[in-house]
Amino acid sequence: CWQGEIVAEPLSGGLSNESWLVRDAAGAHVVRFGHDYPFHHVFRDREVMVARAAHAAGFAPEVEYSANGVMVSAFLDAVTWDAAAMCAGAQALGGLLARFHRDMPALVSGPAFLFDAFHVIRDYARTIRAGQSHWAGRIDGLLALAAHLEAAQVPLPIIFGHHDMLPANVLQTGARLWLIDFEYAGFGTAMFDLASAASNARMSDAEARTLIRAYLGRKPTLDFLRAFDAMRCAALVREAMWAMVSERHLSTPGVDFDAYAQENLDALDALVDRYQSIHGKIPK
Repeated sequence: CWQGEIVAEPLSGGLSNESWLVRDAAGAHVVRFGHDYPFHHVFRDREVMVARAAHAAGFAPEVEYSANGVMVSAFLDAVTWDAAAMCAGAQALGGLLARFHRDMPALVSGPAFLFDAFHVIRDYARTIRAGQSHWAGRIDGLLALAAHLEAAQVPLPIIFGHHDMLPANVLQTGARLWLIDFEYAGFGTAMFDLASAASNARMSDAEARTLIRAYLGRKPTLDFLRAFDAMRCAALVREAMWAMVSERHLSTPGVDFDAYAQENLDALDALVDRYQSIHGKIPK
């Protein structure tokens, strides 16, 4: 797919994929290597389809080439968000997610993939136990917590979500925001994208409320806020268990999956304490 000689350099930041910046006579490109990861419900043909649809909708860079295990996209000379940028940009992010959820269903194709955070948590639990992970002793408690958080959810319309709202998956060029990395994209509800953005960036209550109001275009109900606070906790359960599964199945240079799991469990403990102070004690 190249024109003339190439110069390649590795890009840092990926937890489960390998990416390179490649320059040729036509310009700059990002090469992303990754296999199917059934243990994470990740299938690359679906990821490529979503990336193409997201470009057509104006949310992502163009996919220039794809083959088994590799995707080449146009390089954006952009700023990659960090947690501070996501917190400061909560209002803009809320608007971006509202447009993404609204516009994407008309452009995606093929069998519909459903993302349900609580199903993912339960399936991760099976994978962790089957692999005899040293984290297995934590699973019963995490599942009990997740069951309570699931019961706190409210009915919402089905949308097409990103479902991996880490700060590094948002890029900015000038005033324009872009989304990348669509491994977990699929149909679901808006709650996980909103709540995981807030939990992954460690947003304050005020920043999280800004995100919600920008997304909804109105003040949220108390039931919505309780469900949102519950999903913020669930997003950290899922992220911690993602790391526990990755520790058994992936090997990424420079990435300590155990430490990443513990980091999210520590954040979860603080968020659960906050949740109980507002919404009442979670039964054991």
